[in-house]
Amino acid sequence: MHEDMERISGIGDPVDRAKAAIDLMATYQGWVLELSRVRREAIEEAQATGMTQAEIAKRLGVSRGRVGQLASAGPPPERAFFGTDLVTVSLGGKYEGGKSPEQNPSEVVTREDLDNFEHLRKLLSGMKLDAQYEVIPPTGIVNLNRDNHVVICGPRLSPIVAQVLEGDDNLRFEKDHAWHLLDQRTEKEYRSPQDEDGSAGDFGYLGRLPRLDGRGTFLYIAGIHAIGANGVVHFLEHNLAELYREVRTKRFSTLISCRYDPETLEILESRRVTPLYRHEG
Repeated sequence: MHEDMERISGIGDPVDRAKAAIDLMATYQGWVLELSRVRREAIEEAQATGMTQAEIAKRLGVSRGRVGQLASAGPPPERAFFGTDLVTVSLGGKYEGGKSPEQNPSEVVTREDLDNFEHLRKLLSGMKLDAQYEVIPPTGIVNLNRDNHVVICGPRLSPIVAQVLEGDDNLRFEKDHAWHLLDQRTEKEYRSPQDEDGSAGDFGYLGRLPRLDGRGTFLYIAGIHAIGANGVVHFLEHNLAELYREVRTKRFSTLISCRYDPETLEILESRRVTPLYRHEG
């Protein structure tokens, strides 16, 4: 910090110096926000072990009332599930209207995926995280080696994602007469009700998968059909705190089922149908 201050103070051009100060303040504010989350989580953990607020206050050298304030100040612990800074949501793109690449078509995303981004944006905003989205081109090329990254794209649209998914020894996408999900531990198949009897339901995959550079992970969401990803996002909206307590930021995967309104495509219900499979010790 001292070196940063000296470096900025030594910038000759006053406008450049002001800009550098603004940028550094934003960085520090981000750190303060994350530290307040860490503090809140630590106090919650201490209380979960049976420590009273009076005992925690004595250890911290503050009043009992102050501990109560700190226990509710800052973002919730589960914010870490998504990251510590601006979250990028990568959405699988297709060429508009079935056009070929030679016709220079626009790259578009489904209504369901844009709806997913909007729901995630609101969820993240409530935890003091900003979000942006990008469209994965129809080639399926996406940079997975980034922090604070969520990918919503079926394996059929991205060979890179499909390759990473092959590393999951518990759950996988398969195709015979239709795409479906398979629990390799139980050998149970999860087939979309859309394909079976035409009813308004689907299944989705949720996991934290390894980056290709081995330096972290990314969150991955995909449905058998596009609406299945909406079911996963709905599940996160309603179960994030509990899910975070179970897996924190470690690698895992699980399957989510959902029911939706066939007219509005609104998710009516979502639930986990497999265990939370851990990918690491």
